[in-house]
Amino acid sequence: MSPLSDPLAVAPIRLVLVEDHDMVAEAIGMALGHAPGIEVVARSSSIAAAVTDTRRWRPDVVVLDRRLPDGDGIAAIGTISAAAPETRVLVLTAEASASVAVRVVEAGGAGLVEKSSGLQELEAAVREVAAGGVVFAPGLLSGVLDRLTGRTWTAGGALTGRERETLLLLAEGVSTDQISERLGVARNTARNHVQRVLEKLGARSKLEAVAIARREGLLD
Repeated sequence: MSPLSDPLAVAPIRLVLVEDHDMVAEAIGMALGHAPGIEVVARSSSIAAAVTDTRRWRPDVVVLDRRLPDGDGIAAIGTISAAAPETRVLVLTAEASASVAVRVVEAGGAGLVEKSSGLQELEAAVREVAAGGVVFAPGLLSGVLDRLTGRTWTAGGALTGRERETLLLLAEGVSTDQISERLGVARNTARNHVQRVLEKLGARSKLEAVAIARREGLLD
């Protein structure tokens, strides 16, 4: 096959890697950079740098760490996409759940890959996303589809805005009286908010509710 007939030689996938841990970034950058048909055009260590590099390089794919020094990577997907609308974003996370996957989809991301995955799996995900596909583990994809089609979702999917505020306060370890004061509501109202949070999360205690919420990514 001549170079001109090889699609990987003609159109390499241009990639920006966003990862603040140097050793991790070095390992991923080297692996992807040596993969046929993939070109790592920039490495960023923060959301701000990622936006700048994305605007400058107009990559096909941004591989984006979920937790960065200047904020939540998932929350930054919209800003990165606005810098280069044709760029697709693939999120890297230490721990994945259906609720995290839904956040990625709702933010406009194209996939979610756990850091514990092999580099070959990450490379395959990059190629799939660059080709216009989406990448989620089967167990996460079902939760995403349920959410997007309006069926019953994972824990916390039905929390109201005020109930989410209550959950955040529970995570701080505050009492019901303090929740009442912080939210500016009566104590009975605060108690009702707490009870509804527990019911919707399927928890028997405040501590269990916080544990479930952390597991499902509701506090990120």
